[in-house]
Amino acid sequence: MSRKSKGINAERELVHLFWKTNEWSAIRVAGSGSSPFPCPDVLAGNRVRKLAIECKTVNGKNKYLADEGINQLSKFSAIFGAEPWIGVKFKSDWFFLSLDDLKKTER
Repeated sequence: MSRKSKGINAERELVHLFWKTNEWSAIRVAGSGSSPFPCPDVLAGNRVRKLAIECKTVNGKNKYLADEGINQLSKFSAIFGAEPWIGVKFKSDWFFLSLDDLKKTER
């Protein structure tokens, strides 16, 4: 399976997980990575919160993110009024990080 297919499947899985709660709605933003405008992979919300989520999949223990992607997520979220989150799918489990939780590295 290609990396693109893995990412798309993970995004779809996350949307389904939100809907299964019966308290959240969610939508996958198709083509988010190819848009010239800042755009998250998934938008989710309920009556209280709105989340803009950039989804990543990883086989190992670490995931390195480009500054540009983080900056675009931050910009979109500020304009849209959503909380920016990074969702990382490790083999079977999801792990979520706020932008404040990210650690800057040399890589």
